[in-house]
Amino acid sequence: MWGGRFGEEPDVLFIEFGKSISFDARLYPYDIDCTAAWSDALLEAGVLSGSEHSRIDEALELIEREMADGSFEFKPSDEDIHTAIERRLVELVGTVGGKVRTGRSRNDQVACDMRLFVLHACELVGMATEELQETLIERAQETVDVAIPGHTHLQQAQPVLLGHVLLAFVHMLERDLSLLLEADASADSLPLGSGALAGTPVPVDREVLASRLGFSAVSQNSVDAVSDRDFVCATLFALTMIMSHLSRLSEQIILWCSQEFGLVQLDDAWATGSSLMPQKKNPDGPELIRGKTGRVTGSLVSVLTMLKGLPLAYNRDLQEDKEPLFDAVDTVLDSLAVMQGTVSTMRFDRQRARELTRSGFMTATDLADFLVSRELDFPEAHRIVGEVVHYCLKNDKTLWDLDAEELKKFSPLLGEEAAGWLSVESSLARRGAIGGTAPREVARQLDELRRMIEGDEPPPL
Repeated sequence: MWGGRFGEEPDVLFIEFGKSISFDARLYPYDIDCTAAWSDALLEAGVLSGSEHSRIDEALELIEREMADGSFEFKPSDEDIHTAIERRLVELVGTVGGKVRTGRSRNDQVACDMRLFVLHACELVGMATEELQETLIERAQETVDVAIPGHTHLQQAQPVLLGHVLLAFVHMLERDLSLLLEADASADSLPLGSGALAGTPVPVDREVLASRLGFSAVSQNSVDAVSDRDFVCATLFALTMIMSHLSRLSEQIILWCSQEFGLVQLDDAWATGSSLMPQKKNPDGPELIRGKTGRVTGSLVSVLTMLKGLPLAYNRDLQEDKEPLFDAVDTVLDSLAVMQGTVSTMRFDRQRARELTRSGFMTATDLADFLVSRELDFPEAHRIVGEVVHYCLKNDKTLWDLDAEELKKFSPLLGEEAAGWLSVESSLARRGAIGGTAPREVARQLDELRRMIEGDEPPPL
């Protein structure tokens, strides 16, 4: 492809070091599409004759079939997917195949391939994310009447509905979908026709070219177009956030599966056992997702570091954008599929949930709220209830063990009515502000999220 300038063959080790065919071969559908579209543009510009264009198109269709069925034979000289396809094209149609390189560089070709890959990847990841959202909504609906302990600092804090907790992850994933849309938009610009860096001398209609390849815009600066990988970073950031949220969901499931929590039982199809301990049932899926989050985060850091300080325009460093991106996309798609299987089949223990909500002092804040409703300032109410809790701990009691007479010892404002504020049900019901865990508010949230997923209206703030 570039041997005319050199007087001797490059070192074999150096050639192998620079090859990318082992990983960029997966770009073949996009590379063939770009070459076919460029062939159309060259026909319209008068560079190719009608017969030459037809022969090239037929050969590209054959190459695509060979790639798809695995019969394409790669050669040692194939440095990357672009050279492999061009080499095979020349084998099939002769030197006319080399004319598709007219006015085009590998620089704008690979930039175009990568943008098409990102557009496709964002669509696939988005669909898988929405599927998980739908499953979480279904499980939230099933458990909308189940109260569990909510935690801060991993300490029991206040009672919440299990459905409310599950819906928190739906909102996280919705923000991730917004990031995917931004990544998609950042990739939606045609770089083909930018040449190596200065633009193409061939009078091609780039707007028509963009339309053929499915882009809604055309790059406006050829130097930027061939060296821009911001869209890769945007995609990797969106993927990293998805994994971060999947990791948090994984951690929640892992905790719930523990004997100490006992809230969730994983389906046998989505758990593993121990090679030594016969009784074990391990949440390996969530654990692996939690671990792979670092891998995807590393991909983002890798590309950001690679881009830092690169001079304009194209540099070979940019070859290092592919493996991190490909690996991150594959990892996220696999993780979403495993999480989908895990969440859709896991079983919640309602009896255990009731037991957990009857322990601790999770409605202590409600007792303070009662005092505030009697026009006591909150700091003083907080102090009084703290003394109540201290008394319970010292005497091995729960808040529900206290009668009206005991409560009155701490404040004359406490009594029978105050005791009525201590139930889990009343605690939940009082939190009915938008976004709260009250049953009626969670029902509203469920309804809005269903409509959001169905696309009937924009997501709630």
